[in-house]
Amino acid sequence: QVHLVESGGGSVQAGGSLRLSCAASGNTFNNYCMGWFRQVAGKEREGVAAIDSAGRTGYADSVKGRFTISQDNAENTLTLQMNSLKPEESGMYYCAAARWGIANLCRIARNVDAWGQGTLVTVSS
Repeated sequence: QVHLVESGGGSVQAGGSLRLSCAASGNTFNNYCMGWFRQVAGKEREGVAAIDSAGRTGYADSVKGRFTISQDNAENTLTLQMNSLKPEESGMYYCAAARWGIANLCRIARNVDAWGQGTLVTVSS
């Protein structure tokens, strides 16, 4: 059973940065493709970024150049660095695991096998 716990959410002003973390159960990164999703007002849950077991990454067009996903296999930690945040990006952010996927496919919600509980991000104007 994969166990995922997010942290690092909070409140920032527009243009600010946040760094989200996801603590995963042992060896998750060797067996799963990892992703970050977000749920913002009025929209479906969106795959923001993903990284597969080969280290390949994929991003939603709206965050390219501003967000960076990374993983530390030794520490079992997944990270999302978010820069130049916009108010419309406020919402819940979720860590997710999809078995045997490649980066772009891991940004599709129906492919997810395990979800974290979410962490709240608020970007003020």
